[in-house]
Amino acid sequence: MKFSRTLMAFVQNRYERLKQIRDRPQAVAGGVAVGMFWGFTPLLGLKTLLSILFAWMFRCSKISAVIAVSLHDLLTPIWPIILRWEYDFGFWILNHPHHFPARLSVKDAHIEYWLHFRTLEILWPTFVGSLLFAAPCALISYWIVEKSLERFQRKRHPRSTDPL
Repeated sequence: MKFSRTLMAFVQNRYERLKQIRDRPQAVAGGVAVGMFWGFTPLLGLKTLLSILFAWMFRCSKISAVIAVSLHDLLTPIWPIILRWEYDFGFWILNHPHHFPARLSVKDAHIEYWLHFRTLEILWPTFVGSLLFAAPCALISYWIVEKSLERFQRKRHPRSTDPL
C-alpha cells in the first residue's frame, strides 16, 4: 500500500511539473513524447542528452523531455526484464530466417562469458527492439499529455463566450 502511494506521488509530482511549464500543450506533449521515446532505448548514459537534443531539433519543450526520461525511473525494478524483451524482439527482427535468441541459463552467469561478449552484438538488437516499445509509448504519451494540458488550460483560463 505504501509503495502505491509513493508511486502515485511520484507521478503526480511529475505531472504538476509539466503543468507549470509555460509553453503550448503541443510543445510540452512533444517533449514528453521525445523523452518517452529515448527513455526506452538501451543507451543508458545518453538518454537525457538525446532527449534534450531531439526536443530542441523538433522545437519541443526540453524540460518536459527531461521530466519524461525521469519517469522511466519507475521501471527500474523491472528494467532487466524490459531490456531482455527488447533484445529478444530486436534479435528476431534482425535475423533471417526469423528466430528468437537462445534462452539464458546458469552457465551464462559465469564471468568468462560476460568478458567475451561483443557490445554491438547485444546493443544493436536491443536498440532495434526498443523501437517497438518506444514508438507506441511516445505516441500514446503525446496524446494523453496534450489532451490533459489542453483541459487544464481551459479550466485555468476560461474564455468568455458572451457576444459583445
